[in-house]
Amino acid sequence: MSKPYSIPGLIDGARLTSLQWRIFALCFLVAIFDGFDTQAIAFTGPSIIQAFGLGAGALAPILTAGIVGMVLGAMSLGLLGDKLGRRPAILGAVALFGFASLATAFATTTDQILVLRFIAGLGMGGATPVVLSLAAEYGPAGKRGTIMTTVLLGLPAGAILGGLLAARMLPVIGWEGIFMVGGAVPLVLLLVLFFALPESLQFMARRKSADDGARIARILTRITGVQIAADAAYSLPEKDVKTSVSSLFAKGLARNTVAIWTIYLFNWVAWFMFLSWLPTVLKATGLPVQQAPMGTVAVNTVFVLCAIPLASILPKVNTRLLLLGLFTFGILLAVGLANSGTNWTLVFILAGATGLGIGGQQIVLNYMVAEAYPTSLRATATGWAIASGRVGAIIGSASGGWFLEHGGPSGYYMALVAPLAVAAAGLLIIRTRSGVAKGELLASH
Repeated sequence: MSKPYSIPGLIDGARLTSLQWRIFALCFLVAIFDGFDTQAIAFTGPSIIQAFGLGAGALAPILTAGIVGMVLGAMSLGLLGDKLGRRPAILGAVALFGFASLATAFATTTDQILVLRFIAGLGMGGATPVVLSLAAEYGPAGKRGTIMTTVLLGLPAGAILGGLLAARMLPVIGWEGIFMVGGAVPLVLLLVLFFALPESLQFMARRKSADDGARIARILTRITGVQIAADAAYSLPEKDVKTSVSSLFAKGLARNTVAIWTIYLFNWVAWFMFLSWLPTVLKATGLPVQQAPMGTVAVNTVFVLCAIPLASILPKVNTRLLLLGLFTFGILLAVGLANSGTNWTLVFILAGATGLGIGGQQIVLNYMVAEAYPTSLRATATGWAIASGRVGAIIGSASGGWFLEHGGPSGYYMALVAPLAVAAAGLLIIRTRSGVAKGELLASH
């Protein structure tokens, strides 16, 4: 038997191949349809209200059901991704939100829609952490941040595509047609994934079956151009780590887990409070109603423009210091907005900059999870961190109106300071595994 290989070391030492690009593209497509189906209820909500003769408030339970499903999906499918493999978890997630979205098109009551949105949420919430983990594991260390960010940008890309489709086709195909597209196309993708998406190499190496050994050898031979024997051995520095939620609190990881959950939770409180209520706040400040949505456009535009450059520097910088700088920037932006009044040029500049100062943290946080946890726990860790963030999204979306009502626009902006400050404080207790992780990633055969 040959000397043990380091799978990350082999990937880091080779150029990107068509196989890796295919994996990244498939993960990106999963994220696109995840984003499409996540926002489908927002695009179709007014039509559903009209079709069933509902009041506007009746849509809230349906929206909440989807978010609760996403929280539970991020927790459970991330764990399954570490226990059973990335590939079955991704296939299961796409099947869940694909079939549930398709079935929604044939729902005859709002109770049916509520249940189906919960089921779809399980798949939508569970897909993100697992595709991020798989893409990260097939990417070389120097490009990992950019790869993960590009995959993650599939979510807003899917939302944009859904919005364009709804704007043009909703009057023609109705709300049912939007869900038919959102269900049928992912199911076609599911068939492609079944034949074209490989399992994580490191997961197969831990499982140690003869068939897995042959698969690993074939894939690594394609990636490296070097013939790898089917019976080759692979170094597994983290093989003693048990895959479970409790493992996130074992072996010195508890402080990281508490810190990361805290940072995700409070950053998403601020981010979703800002995104959900910004048009309403701008209108309350005096901006004409038809111009108010442009604030959200400015925020998302800056987020997309900054995402790739931000991701590209992640392997080269201290992520904790970068996050501290972003949180400080976000706090300054919130204070600036609170004092900007009706100087609309300043308001839009500051609001747009929050795409980096409040939204940019999400890019860095996903990379930090990869630094802070061993490979065998990354999907679980990412899933539970994102689930914590989604809880923050619920809190932020629900609380923004209260702050606006009681504190006016200035009080609303100042309310963003507290969650950003708490998230920044979480950085004080985190301890990255950068030394361990980089040693593992750069180890060579």
